[in-house]
Amino acid sequence: MLQTAEVTQGKTAASGAALVGLATAVPPHQLDQADVIDHARRIFGSRTGLFETLEPVYTNARIERRWSAMPLAWFEGPADMPEKTRLYERHATDLAEEAALAGLRDAGLAPKDVDVLIFVSSTGISTPSIEARLMNRLAFRPDVARLPIFGYGCAGGALGLSRAAQMLAGRPGAVCLLLVVELCTLAFRHDSLTKSNLVATALFGDGAAAAVLRGTGAGESGGGSIGRLGAGGEHLWPGTLNVMGWKVDPEGFDVIFHRDIPQIVAGDYRAALDGFMTRAGLTPADIERPCCHPGGAKVLDALETVFDLPPQGLDAEREVLSDYGNMSAPTVLFVLDNLRQRGARGAHLVTALGPGFTAAFQMVDLQ
Repeated sequence: MLQTAEVTQGKTAASGAALVGLATAVPPHQLDQADVIDHARRIFGSRTGLFETLEPVYTNARIERRWSAMPLAWFEGPADMPEKTRLYERHATDLAEEAALAGLRDAGLAPKDVDVLIFVSSTGISTPSIEARLMNRLAFRPDVARLPIFGYGCAGGALGLSRAAQMLAGRPGAVCLLLVVELCTLAFRHDSLTKSNLVATALFGDGAAAAVLRGTGAGESGGGSIGRLGAGGEHLWPGTLNVMGWKVDPEGFDVIFHRDIPQIVAGDYRAALDGFMTRAGLTPADIERPCCHPGGAKVLDALETVFDLPPQGLDAEREVLSDYGNMSAPTVLFVLDNLRQRGARGAHLVTALGPGFTAAFQMVDLQ
């Protein structure tokens, strides 16, 4: 079993934050999985015998389509880190703008109403950061408190909610706009003939989500909002830096995926979850439903077992995976929005796994 290091913030009703707006956005290019398989076969098939072995991954992923900032033709040739950085800066800012406007519209607010602006992303590097670029497009106040966050990977959506709640603690009425944007497809490596790279080409898509939160005072119920944030926490297993992440070189980001991630979830996630719930004063009866990051079909199988759900029980997660692929950090917020659109109510555990190796937990009571 893995060792643990962990932290939990707050109790179920103590975060002082209500979720008042939620929206998602995708870039313009739809990639159908059948077309992706044909392109991948053409790019990799004659260069490595590994592709023939791994080709079933594309169908076993249970992904029908994904969305990309770049058309399929772009993936036919190599691109270095400077080119990918230029593309990231342009397209991440565009997608952040679309998501921000949609999220604020959902909340009935405008950019001038925002007091805190958090930007979460791990698929590109930009200084000035993307939210600073966005402030030159939209009419945010110049005194907005900004927090760019890099490195959370797939856990960024859940941990972004937790950081937003922490920044709103003790600030009733303050508004936080959380933007989570990932352009995973820019990590495509034409030069890398590794199993991890080929698996990534079968899974990754691009997307963005915006969550608008408002600080609430003591005793406020957050009525009239989408939901209220409760306890948040995280759990890091030391000695697991090789499980998930990036290897950076002149050609860009090269993905690190440990083949045993589903087995780690099946064997070690439950203890981390139990520890979080104990520290937060929660029991399984307090959770209406988990809201999981759908990292892949095998990970969802493992999570259904952990949460004592029937096969296919994480239906919203599987629907998002099928329609969007693994977009890293925003994906779990796509699931939360899917559940909201279905009319889900009650306490939901937003949870995801990211580099570190880290499990993220955030309670959201949908209303």
